[in-house]
Amino acid sequence: MSLTIPTNLSKSILKPKLETQVIPKASSRSLIVCSSSNPSSDKSASPLQAFSAALALSSILLSAPLPAVADIAGLTPCKESKQFAKREKQQIKKLESSLKLYAPDSAPALAIKATIEKTKRRHWGEFITPGLLFLYIAGWIGWVGRSYLIAISDDKKPAMKEIIIDVPLATGLIFRGFIWPVAAYRELINGDLVVKDV
Repeated sequence: MSLTIPTNLSKSILKPKLETQVIPKASSRSLIVCSSSNPSSDKSASPLQAFSAALALSSILLSAPLPAVADIAGLTPCKESKQFAKREKQQIKKLESSLKLYAPDSAPALAIKATIEKTKRRHWGEFITPGLLFLYIAGWIGWVGRSYLIAISDDKKPAMKEIIIDVPLATGLIFRGFIWPVAAYRELINGDLVVKDV
């Protein structure tokens, strides 16, 4: 399977032509098969399909984080930290004491129960998700900047384009930068990610 990353997402994408075929079977029944085909090129994937595949791959890569290792500078993982466990226990105890003030199935009681569950799952929501989003956004910004510098390197005065930004070029690169993990992996495989020593 080949993954094609679109080079220009601002081009109009042709609407797929839907075809319906009737495939006869040996019995008296008929089977109807609907398929989508792109009339312009059957061999390569459309830019929308490539973008969708890249987005799906990025989502999969971002949703499966590796477990954190806190062996740097004497850090302790939150699940093993006594202070973290103590603070969590205090918050849950405070929420449970306010839970006693309400009827078991009332709206405030259900809200407090949801908050208790949220407090127990806090590590993921407060530390891992924002950390992954930060890494993704920082990588996106860096990838777009790198792509812009590569794109203007062949101009007559690339230093001027660093000072006065070419907005149409930069805008196109910003939208292509969303798939930076896939593009970076592809360049790593092709050997284009790092510049060879001159």
